[in-house]
Amino acid sequence: MVPRAPGALSLMPQHPTPADFQSLYFRSALGRFPTGVTVVTAENPDTGTPIGLTISSFTSVSLDPPMVLWTLTHAALSLVHFQRLDRYTIHVLSATQMGLARRFAHGPQAARFEGIALGRAPNGTLMLNDPNCAAWFECFNLQRHDAGDHTILIGQVEHCQRTTHAPLIYHAGDFNLTPASEPLPHN
Repeated sequence: MVPRAPGALSLMPQHPTPADFQSLYFRSALGRFPTGVTVVTAENPDTGTPIGLTISSFTSVSLDPPMVLWTLTHAALSLVHFQRLDRYTIHVLSATQMGLARRFAHGPQAARFEGIALGRAPNGTLMLNDPNCAAWFECFNLQRHDAGDHTILIGQVEHCQRTTHAPLIYHAGDFNLTPASEPLPHN
């Protein structure tokens, strides 16, 4: 970074400029970053029925206190529930759980849980009873922030467990680490 002389004007815009790309191109560019895959589970605070979905927007926030975050689109029907409930469980899927990732990515909530073994985390939060998960985190629903077309959910981790299973990876719009061989359009 080149230091500026005192009193010198900055040539950089002091506010965001409009994007010079289309949203599909942006999505494709984001897809170049591989992420892990998670399934978040909880109970509908009104009915007690299970709710869950596949999320790849998961990351750590803090070690002390232990905190994680994930995002949910405003278009998600389950958003209203995740904004109001006290706790949820985030399951980091293993490479053997691609079918589970696809199952929780779409369709009616009841169908997502059909035939799935469920259990309870130490504080009673609904969770998948699946020893093939790479890890799980029981979280207190600490904070929620609107950001563009998504809500950021920050959870304070109360309990967690990990295994030695290799994680499932999401890359370039699919569960695959092979880059596309054809060039991507600029817009």
